[in-house]
Amino acid sequence: MTTVLVTGSSGYIGQQLVTELASQVGKGQLRRVIACDVKRPDALPTHATWVEHDVRRPTLATLLATHKVDVVVHLAGIVTPPPGSRRDFAYSVDVEGTRNVLDACVVAGVRRVVVTSSGAAYGYHPDNPTRLVETDAIRGNKSFAYSWHKRLTEEMLVDYRRAYPRLEQVIFRVGTVLGASVNNQITALFERPRLIAINGSDSPFVFVHDRDVVGCLVRAIDSSVTGIFNVAGDGAVTIDEIAAVLGKPVRRLPAWLLQRVLALLHPLGIVPYGPEQVDFLRYRPVLDNTRLKKEFGYTPALTSLQVLELWRDARRR
Repeated sequence: MTTVLVTGSSGYIGQQLVTELASQVGKGQLRRVIACDVKRPDALPTHATWVEHDVRRPTLATLLATHKVDVVVHLAGIVTPPPGSRRDFAYSVDVEGTRNVLDACVVAGVRRVVVTSSGAAYGYHPDNPTRLVETDAIRGNKSFAYSWHKRLTEEMLVDYRRAYPRLEQVIFRVGTVLGASVNNQITALFERPRLIAINGSDSPFVFVHDRDVVGCLVRAIDSSVTGIFNVAGDGAVTIDEIAAVLGKPVRRLPAWLLQRVLALLHPLGIVPYGPEQVDFLRYRPVLDNTRLKKEFGYTPALTSLQVLELWRDARRR
């Protein structure tokens, strides 16, 4: 029988995962699911236990031991920083918080930790392979906090695999998540009257449906397979294809011009993006999901294009 604790349980994916796990409590090997976060979720399902706790607090190991946790699903992190948020705060949650989770797992004798990383960990570089596989280098950009923190976190996970081989690891490098109610920096770009494109770049996106992310996390809890896996729907969708699906025009700009405009407007608070975000559009990492399907045994139900179309239809409704 397995007890699972989910950090970041009040987030977009966290709430869906807790609800799915709670529906399985008592029907198989799942004994208990514990929702852990700094704020209570909007709705706590029956058969789920709520615990208010910050992943940075030193008492996390005691919490895990008290509840006899077997598996930790670590979702806590800063995806979209709130207005006025500082980078050092995001670092404390993303990197130091993950270190505290891993240390607590080791001390409490947790069997497995499941971590959501991101395709952003590969970084946004002109020499990225056409399709990135799990053995490609992790080169998250220092200029982009989220990408840099994912890189540092994955480097940390390598150290823990060597030092503590008894703590099993499943790491998911997730593509761009879309669902009916998802709202983040990327969807904000798609909500604009016209889409911005960079001259000379197709800006390909790989999308994954939120239910496929949850499906991977559920499977990872008791799968016999460990390791690192890209999580994305089949195929990629270019910025022009996205515009066609959304029925919007595309405005193409030279990279240097967009960088100058953002450098002027961002310090004034007129736009939320700085000049470093140009590479975010220009050098999109395209994730290959072959290993997810063949080794982990999970095939996403929807392609990247189908995920985008579902998101569009939900927005229209």
